[in-house]
Amino acid sequence: MLIKEYRICMPLTTEEYRVGQLYTISKHSHQESEKGEGVEVVKNEPHEDPIHGPGQFTEKRVHLSSKLPSWARAVTPRIFYITEKAWNYYPYTITGEPWAGHSLQCSFLPKFSIYIETKYEDNCGDSENIFRSDKILGDHEVSFLDIAFDEIPERYYRSLEDPRFFSSAKTGRGPLQEGWRQHTKPIMCSYKLVNVKFEVWGLQTRVEQFVHKVIRDILLIGHRQAFAWVDEWCGMTMEEVRRYEKETQEATNELIGLVAPTISVSEVGQPTATHSAPASAPSTPLSDEAPDFLAPPKNCPRKKSAPETLTLPALRERADAE
Repeated sequence: MLIKEYRICMPLTTEEYRVGQLYTISKHSHQESEKGEGVEVVKNEPHEDPIHGPGQFTEKRVHLSSKLPSWARAVTPRIFYITEKAWNYYPYTITGEPWAGHSLQCSFLPKFSIYIETKYEDNCGDSENIFRSDKILGDHEVSFLDIAFDEIPERYYRSLEDPRFFSSAKTGRGPLQEGWRQHTKPIMCSYKLVNVKFEVWGLQTRVEQFVHKVIRDILLIGHRQAFAWVDEWCGMTMEEVRRYEKETQEATNELIGLVAPTISVSEVGQPTATHSAPASAPSTPLSDEAPDFLAPPKNCPRKKSAPETLTLPALRERADAE
């Protein structure tokens, strides 16, 4: 198990970020989807929690067969997806099922999981022990991510999404200068506690480090886009962004050739029960033991570090239809 805490500041308020996050996730998911690959939305509906109150539950399947690095494709089946279940009780969100002890799950590896807790506050990332991490065994690394000056893989760079050069016409915010987190107003911070677990002997360290490296880049790219697209979503109400989310998710499912999801944004439902997979989802049996082919070669030592090159979904440039 490898636990890290990421802190990502944004030149927004937490209320602005709430709308921007939903808009960005929907738009990015649609851009990255194509026939047979992409983000399948299975459920998106209101959810009431006795502790956290009203929120939104989503279940997604991220189909990644052609997006994996070569070393991962060698040990995965042709049809591969990750299941993500998330509960949004903004300004607190959970990606995973704490009562089940797992989160994002691989379609054929029950020993792989990711669990994420997120809290949002109007500050520059200076809240200590925000997750009351005494419940975690041992210390965990805290990493500050700078959307303007931290490097991302060159192949995902777009000058129009570079906060060092972007200036918002609607808000007047940007470009972001060196040290912007100390003097920018407004400012908020997304605190993410990420727990990655891959309990397969000989691969655990390499896979867990690799997944955290992927998560770091995804967080940077996603938050850069949320700021660069601020003029598209600024001024939208929650009702408007939920409607945009619903329409975009239906279009995305149609794009990748899947049935429409169950999406509701008007009524508060009861706690979500377990649902069977739709007909569009591949039927891949799970087992309690890791497949034999994941065992490392006896005469070939494993690397202990994560690979330097990441394979993320291609961030294709598309013209804005609006």
